[in-house]
Amino acid sequence: MKTSWRWRLLAWCAALVGGAAPAATLRMGFGDNLPPYILVEQDGGIEVEVVREALALRGHTLRAEYLPMGRLPLAYRTGRVDAIMMDVGEDMAGRGHYGEPPVLYDNVFYTLRARRLRIERPEQLRGRSIMAFVGAARRYPDWLGALSRSPDYVERNNQAAQPLLLALGRYDVVLSDRTIFQYHVWQRRKLDPAFAMPAVDEHPFTRADPRDYRPVFRDAQLRDDFDAGLAQLRRSGRYRAIYAKYLGG
Repeated sequence: MKTSWRWRLLAWCAALVGGAAPAATLRMGFGDNLPPYILVEQDGGIEVEVVREALALRGHTLRAEYLPMGRLPLAYRTGRVDAIMMDVGEDMAGRGHYGEPPVLYDNVFYTLRARRLRIERPEQLRGRSIMAFVGAARRYPDWLGALSRSPDYVERNNQAAQPLLLALGRYDVVLSDRTIFQYHVWQRRKLDPAFAMPAVDEHPFTRADPRDYRPVFRDAQLRDDFDAGLAQLRRSGRYRAIYAKYLGG
């Protein structure tokens, strides 16, 4: 309770800082479920909580609306929401104001360390069984485009089974964001305390582009307030604490 009270007091004090927009309720569109970034049933997750607390630091209230990712730009254009978490590849420069990204998705290939596999070039994936998230081949055509026609390549929207299937050797390679993979390892251990994730190797193959994960705001001052709140979350250590909360730290 003491920590919660201190945080509310900090948010209230920050909201008094000159230049902030009048307190507002912001309707913001998020994807419809991507643990641990977006957890619809909890109205939370890393991404949602970071945005909510960054806005609260300037006195604003978040009302999250969860939609299929591809519908976010339409919801914004039609006025259903005042902001969207990301533009899903559609240029919104003439329709709104881009903010700083609250999270970055850092995708890597995972393999079992015992296999001693090297993945430094696309051709080193040939002949390997691969499990990836939906849309991965379209996002990384140089690496996965040709492989997507192989029966050994599978894309699944639900990534919860990735650690287990990799541990069991059902797939040679798993493509996942680092945070998502760590979260599902933690959840698997909670479900089955006897589960032990074997040592894995991470194979980075691309650099996360912050421009892919920027929120879009209709109101420039609300964007500025969000950016200021996000910077304060990072400086205070609260940003890291939110990640730790969802990763068992």
